[in-house]
Amino acid sequence: MRLTVPVLIAHGRYGRRMGLGPESRINMLRNILTGLVRHERIETTWARADEVRIYAEKLIDYAKKGDTDEKAMKMASFWLTEKDLVHKLFKVLVPRLGSEQRGYTRLFHIPNRDSLDRAKMAVLELRGNPFPPLVTRQPDSDGSLLNQLLRGYREEETQSRAAGGD
Repeated sequence: MRLTVPVLIAHGRYGRRMGLGPESRINMLRNILTGLVRHERIETTWARADEVRIYAEKLIDYAKKGDTDEKAMKMASFWLTEKDLVHKLFKVLVPRLGSEQRGYTRLFHIPNRDSLDRAKMAVLELRGNPFPPLVTRQPDSDGSLLNQLLRGYREEETQSRAAGGD
């Protein structure tokens, strides 16, 4: 008796299945993308955020062609389930992201979900949004422990070189 394990072969398909059928998967991605355009920052599982990020980047690339472009309008009306957001995409987000060539979104890891599945969570946001930044760079201050230790080490080294050199 031969035991085989079914292998999922891609055959030209790309993207995650996420346990859904193709139509449910597309509808879920459309809803998340609509939320991203509406709120400009969303919290979801890491796999979903990583997948939606691809489509958000492509949608903004198409939107940069302008609202007179037929294909850009078709893409926007398909991916955005709330039609009032089409205006926001073309008139608010595209001018704000106009200077960017690529990378219109940022993806940050946040702590795992506390429920039973412990799913990896992430925050997906559009660049230039009006919210305070999630990650702030803290300047190195002279009072930090690391800088004090380094200063003490340098002083000891200079003293030992001065004493050894005499």
